[in-house]
Amino acid sequence: MAKAYASAVIAATADRVWQIVRDFNGLPEWHPAIASSEIEGSRPSAEVGCVRRLTMRDGGTVRERLTALDDLDRSYTYEIVEGPFPIRRYLATIRVAEITATGSAFAEWYAHYDADAADEPELDRTFSVGVFAAGLQGLSRSTGG
Repeated sequence: MAKAYASAVIAATADRVWQIVRDFNGLPEWHPAIASSEIEGSRPSAEVGCVRRLTMRDGGTVRERLTALDDLDRSYTYEIVEGPFPIRRYLATIRVAEITATGSAFAEWYAHYDADAADEPELDRTFSVGVFAAGLQGLSRSTGG
C-alpha cells in the first residue's frame, strides 16, 4: 500500500483547530478545493458510518464514509466510497495534536491507499499536495494561524 502525507504547525490551540476539523461536513469552510459538502440521509455528521458527498470547485465529486471519530486523540478516519481516483482502497486520517512547548497545534493528514504502481507517483502528489497540504494551509488561514 502507498502512503500520502502532509503536516503543518498551526498558530492556534489544538482545541480550536479540532473544533473546526471535527465537523465531517465542514470541509467547504476551510479547504480551498471543496465547494460543498452534504451528508447523505439523515445521519449526523459526527456519526461513524455517515457518508459525505463532496463537490469540488472543478465540479468533480467524491463520496467518503466516516469510519472512526476520536475526540480524545483529536482525529477521524474516513474511506473513499466513490471518486475519480484510480484506487482500489483508500483510508485517510486527519489528526490534531498540541505542541506543548508553544501551545500551537500540529496537524497531520495522511492516507494509505492501494493503486497500480504506475499511478502511485501522481496519486501521491494529488493527495499529499493537492488535498492534504492545501487543506492544512486553508485550515491555518481559517484559524488565523
